[in-house]
Amino acid sequence: MHADAILKQHVIDPEICIRCNTCEETCPRDAVTHDDNNYVVNAEICNYCMDCISPCPTGAIDNWRLVPRAYSLEEQYSWEELPKQEAGVAADDATIEALEDDVGALLAEARKGLGGKAVAPASASKPTVNLYNRGKPAIATVTGNFRLTDAQADSDVRHIILDFGDQPFPVLEGQSIGIIPPGVDAAGKPHVPRLYSVASERDGEKPNTNNLALTVKREPGGVCSNYLCDLPRGARVEVTGPFGATFLMPNDPAAHLLMICTGTGSAPFRAFTERRRRAMPQAPGHLLLFFGARRPEELPYFGPLQKVPESLLTRHFCYSRVPGQPRTYVQDRIRSEGARVAALLADPHTHVYICGLRGMESGVDEAFADVCRHAATDWAAIKTTLRDSGRYHVETY
Repeated sequence: MHADAILKQHVIDPEICIRCNTCEETCPRDAVTHDDNNYVVNAEICNYCMDCISPCPTGAIDNWRLVPRAYSLEEQYSWEELPKQEAGVAADDATIEALEDDVGALLAEARKGLGGKAVAPASASKPTVNLYNRGKPAIATVTGNFRLTDAQADSDVRHIILDFGDQPFPVLEGQSIGIIPPGVDAAGKPHVPRLYSVASERDGEKPNTNNLALTVKREPGGVCSNYLCDLPRGARVEVTGPFGATFLMPNDPAAHLLMICTGTGSAPFRAFTERRRRAMPQAPGHLLLFFGARRPEELPYFGPLQKVPESLLTRHFCYSRVPGQPRTYVQDRIRSEGARVAALLADPHTHVYICGLRGMESGVDEAFADVCRHAATDWAAIKTTLRDSGRYHVETY
């Protein structure tokens, strides 16, 4: 085959994609689109601008195939997993080199924001992905809607419990689900599902129940957050998912979990903590949590977290708006706990998880670099090892 007969096609991994719509919103050429099942890239429109690569929270967008004929949108919509690279095409080294020269520099620059693809922990359970979609949603019933933040706090954060009855809806800690708000958007189109991390462990809020919990913050003007926060008990909700195949909890009882979050980014870590408490209460691995909020009154799960035994979870609350006290962010507390953090980062049993507002990763990254510098280690090398071994995970929004 000759280089001019081969296309380097941009494709999205349907197993890793969490259907957050970031790629479609980011693409300046409207080359990314979706149906009820998958997000896909139109090869006739994509010009390899790479604007979608860095914002993707999972790395699902950073996939490519060398093909003699582009996969159609219909073919991509039907995928449950990425097709394997055709061996005959991949073996043509001259073709690969020619095509890499065309887009390689752009890819290298775009991938700086990702730092490598996410990999699931080696001992994690196999997740179920995309069991329900926009055309065939699961119907859940609201069985609880509780305010987590103080009544006088500026932020209204809710703990919402959804029951699936006899519908199978298997989830793992660290996965997300999509909620379909009723109605249409300004363009008259049905609202796209909004993603929320599951805040309960795989067996439900109570052992062996077919339900799950979400941590939802009411956002001014937020279509889905206001819809969810106002739902009464007994209301029925359309749900898609589950999504996510990498931000998962290791089943290894010796694993240490270093968890860093702000606000509703605490949802998956509540699930992790509950799983370890129920399934492995005597596990030798330890959980360490750095949790940022403006004030104690605005920190979700503040009361329940205080009741978790220190032998299971060490928690560091970081407040940035307490009157008369210095502002403390998660990266500040990471530095003040530098010796403990450095020891964990050097431990091959440690898994790092970061979840919260977009942009927090850079501050955490700098704090890790400072901690490692003081410990005479190299954070860049450690981070690469963690990521490649499925022990470094980031989900920001």
